Amino acid sequence: MSLSSALSSAFSGLTAASRAAEVISNNIANAATPGYGRREIQLSVAGRGQGVMVTGITRSLDRYLLSDRRLADAASGAAQTRVSFFSTVEAALGTADSAVSLTSRIDRFDAALITAAGQPGADSALTGVLNTAQDLVAQINQAGSTIQTARVEADARIAAQVETLNTTLARVAALNTQIQSLGAGGSDVSALIDQRQQQIDSLSAILPVREIDRGDGVMALYTPSGAALVEGKASVFGFSASRDITPDMTAANGALSGLVLNGRAVSTGDSGLLAGGSLASDFALRDTLAPAAQAKLDALAQDLVARFSASGLDPTLTSGAPGLFTDAGAALDPDALPGLAQRLQVNAAVVPAEGGLVTRLRDGLGAATVGPSGDSRFLVRLQSALSQGGSFSTAASALVSAIATDRLDAESDASFASARATGLQQQELAQGVDTDQEMQQLLLVEQAFSANARVMQVAGDMINTLLEI
Repeated sequence: MSLSSALSSAFSGLTAASRAAEVISNNIANAATPGYGRREIQLSVAGRGQGVMVTGITRSLDRYLLSDRRLADAASGAAQTRVSFFSTVEAALGTADSAVSLTSRIDRFDAALITAAGQPGADSALTGVLNTAQDLVAQINQAGSTIQTARVEADARIAAQVETLNTTLARVAALNTQIQSLGAGGSDVSALIDQRQQQIDSLSAILPVREIDRGDGVMALYTPSGAALVEGKASVFGFSASRDITPDMTAANGALSGLVLNGRAVSTGDSGLLAGGSLASDFALRDTLAPAAQAKLDALAQDLVARFSASGLDPTLTSGAPGLFTDAGAALDPDALPGLAQRLQVNAAVVPAEGGLVTRLRDGLGAATVGPSGDSRFLVRLQSALSQGGSFSTAASALVSAIATDRLDAESDASFASARATGLQQQELAQGVDTDQEMQQLLLVEQAFSANARVMQVAGDMINTLLEI
């Protein structure tokens, strides 16, 4: 080998070693960076006597594992939304063993009626009935408000997620263009691919996505059900948030916004194009889960109102007059049940703060004057109303148990989804940057650099010796 060939080979070796050291250093520095793909330098023979040349930088990626992990993230996000909702509603109703649960409120109201029936002349006993009745109503009111608050929050989250989707999909489309353009010019686009992966990963909990390689570094994005998210250009989602949501407002009657994709309405149900992920789960919460819970609570409130306004229960009332429990002060309207739980009130006729008389709990809600202090017949009938036609406490317990069961089912689904997502994330990490291996490679690169530097030094010494002759 001639001296010029030796120098050329050594110089190319130094260049390759320097580039390899840079790549390895970046791998080590970004070992914990989300979305970072391990890089590896590609070398080839530059030609006889020309040493080596860097032909490119490859980025390691298991697309099948990445796709599965993103789908698992979407399933986990959807499951967590359900857990949060049912846990919140269960907390509002109270567990069966809680002193402030709905069933405990009913038991205390029942006990207060029994006590008052034994002491009909004691104002303190009558006040105890009023207080426990108001506590029961407040618990049902608060549970209903909790459900509607959950709907409002879900609606707000939908709006925020739609904004995130539109912004992120536009960024992915722009990165596709950059990667295609720079890649065609021979530039290293690994950093841009990392950015694109991070952007797509940020969507995975909101909406399940799948990548389709279109060549030249361009990636199309679709949902598993076939809705195009990025195909050349980014799709655009549309949604109008509602500031206030009442129980009678639904997407079906047009009072609440649905989801629009590129100007066309799309289904967010389990069989829709956008099924899965926290976006669809929030739609399910707003339009299905919360209304179903509200309907169950309204039915319980209806049962309570009906029991205490039954015909013959209070002879002092005229036909159609509201009983002890009212719909915002009025009699029950079977055609206006949505939201009854929030409108439930104790009849003002027995509330001193509203101009009523607590003695009417003994004498009858329509009593114009104070009756005999020892007459407990009406109190006995009120107490019996809690058990006639089936126990009201049992009905309330069934509601609490149903919500608890829904919560447990949701937690089971969430636990499975979370475990799967975590397992796939661990697999990704295992296939990512191994810092120990990278350090070993760096030592080899340093040795190669030293060897090539030594060759250049020796060749230089030989040239100097020849020049001195």
